[in-house]
Amino acid sequence: MNTQKKILIADDETISLDFFEVMLSKLGFVVEKTADGGEVIDKVKKFLPDLILLDNIMPGMTGKEITKILKNDVNFRNISIIMISALDDVKDKVSCFEAGVDDYITKPFNFSEVLARMNAVLRNRELFAQIKVRETRLALAEELNQDLKDKLCAFVGSIDELDKAIALICENTAETGENSNQEDLSNLIKPVSAKIMSVRKHIASLDARIEKTINEWDNLKKDEIGLSVLENQIRKFLHQEQQ
Repeated sequence: MNTQKKILIADDETISLDFFEVMLSKLGFVVEKTADGGEVIDKVKKFLPDLILLDNIMPGMTGKEITKILKNDVNFRNISIIMISALDDVKDKVSCFEAGVDDYITKPFNFSEVLARMNAVLRNRELFAQIKVRETRLALAEELNQDLKDKLCAFVGSIDELDKAIALICENTAETGENSNQEDLSNLIKPVSAKIMSVRKHIASLDARIEKTINEWDNLKKDEIGLSVLENQIRKFLHQEQQ
C-alpha cells in the first residue's frame, strides 16, 4: 500500500481527530482534518484526499449529506469514503451505503480494524482505477481495429481500380494490333499483376484476423461487467457484511 495516500478526517470529536492524525501520520499517511461538516467540501477541493474518514453526525452538515454531494460531483465521486458513526442502526447503514460510502464503521472502534478497512478500500480503489485504464485501452484498441478495417476496404478499392486500369490498357493495346507493343506491355504488366495478387492475399489474411478479433471482442462483451456495476456489487457485498 502506498503510504503517501492522503487522508481527510472529519469528526467533531477532538479526541478522535487528534488520535487519527497522530496514528495515521506515524504510518506515513498525509493527513488533513476538520471538525465542521460545513468545511468538508472546501477541504476536499483544496486537499483532494484519496480517502475520507467521515463522522456521520457533525455540525454544519451530516456525513450522509456530504457523501451525496461528493458522489454527485464528477470531480470527486471517485474519492473513497468510510463512514464512522455512533449509530448502529441497520437502516442508517443502508442509507449511507445507498448514498455511496465504501464502508461503515460503528463507534467505539478498534484502530487496527479501521486501518485494515482503510487499506482494503484503498486497494479496491486502485483496482477500479486499473480496470478503468484497461477499459480505456481496450476501447482505443477496438477503435484502431475498426479504423484499420475501414482503411483496408479503401485500399482494396484502390487496387480494384488499378486492376481495371491495367485491363483497359491491355484491351486498348490489343485493338491496335501492334505485337511488339503488346509483348513489351505484357512483360511490364505481369510482375505488377503478380504483386497486386500478393498484396490481395496479405490484405485478405489481415482482414480475416481483424474480423476474428472483432467477433471475439463482441463475445467477450456479452459477459462484461461494467465498472459502475462492479462497484455497486462490491458496495452491496460490504453492506451485507456489515449486517
